[in-house]
Amino acid sequence: MIQQKSAFTFNGYLSAVVILGLQIGLVAFFISVIRTAVLADQAPQFIHLILCVLAFILVTLCWFGLFNVAPNQGKILQLFGKYKGTEHNAGLRWANPLFTNTPISIKIRNFESSKMKVNDASGSPIEIAAVVVWRVVDSAEAFFEVDDFESFVTIQSESALRNLANQYPYESNEASQLSLRSDPLEVADKLKEEIQARLNKAGVEVIEARISHLAYSTEIAQAMLRKQQAGAVLAARRIIVQGAVEMVTDAIDTLTRDHDFELDDERKASMVSNLLVVICSEQQTHPVVNAGSIY
Repeated sequence: MIQQKSAFTFNGYLSAVVILGLQIGLVAFFISVIRTAVLADQAPQFIHLILCVLAFILVTLCWFGLFNVAPNQGKILQLFGKYKGTEHNAGLRWANPLFTNTPISIKIRNFESSKMKVNDASGSPIEIAAVVVWRVVDSAEAFFEVDDFESFVTIQSESALRNLANQYPYESNEASQLSLRSDPLEVADKLKEEIQARLNKAGVEVIEARISHLAYSTEIAQAMLRKQQAGAVLAARRIIVQGAVEMVTDAIDTLTRDHDFELDDERKASMVSNLLVVICSEQQTHPVVNAGSIY
C-alpha cells in the first residue's frame, strides 16, 4: 500500500532568483568568450561556446520545475510514474523539472446521498438518506489505491447507510433497543464508524455523518401513521386510567378515614364505577339526581 510522504522541494522564489542569476552569468560568460577572442584576433574556442549554450539550455529547463500550491491543496509528484512525495506547503515551490505534479484537494467536503428505499430491522420499507462530511488525509492512498476516490466515498457511504438501516428498526417498542427515529445521535455515531471503516483504505477521514431524511415508504405510510396514532391513544388512556384509579382510591380512603363514611361492597362498587366513568369519559358527563320515590 502506498502511503503519503513529504516531497523534497525548494522555495520557489529563491529558486527563481538562482535560475535567473545563472542565466545572466552564462550570457555574460558567452559574451566574454566572444569578446576575448575578438580582442586577441583569434577564433573563439568552440568547445567553450558549446558548453555555455548547453548549460544555458539546461538552466532554462529548470524554469519548468516551478509550480504553485494553493491553500488546502496538495501536489502529488511523480518521476516517470514513480511516486516521489506530496507537497502541501502553500506558495511557489520548485522541484525536479522532470517531475509531474498532480493537484489533489484536501478541503473539507460534504455530500447528501440519494433517498434510498430499504427495509429496516423489522422488515418495514423505509426511505432514508444521509449527509456525510469528509476530507482527504492521505493523498497517496486516495490517488493511487482507488480509481476515483470521490466516487468511492459516495458508493461506500450509501452502502454503509443501507447496511445500517437493516440493523435497526424505524421505531422500537423497547427502551433498551436503538431505533432510527428515537436515537439519532447514537445512530449517527454508528453510521460514522461504519463509513470510516470502509474508507480507511482510501485515505479519507469521515468528520461527520448523520441521517438527513427518514420516513416510512409511501405504500405503508398511512398504515404506520394510524399505528402510531393508536399507540399514542393507548398510552394516553393508560395514564388516564391509572390516574383515575388513584383518585378513586384516595376518595374512598378519605371518606372512610376522615368522615366515618361506611360503605358496603355494593355501594362501594357503584361509587367506583361512577367515578371512573366521570373521570375517564371523553365527553362531559351529565349526572342524574335521585330525588326518591313518590310511593
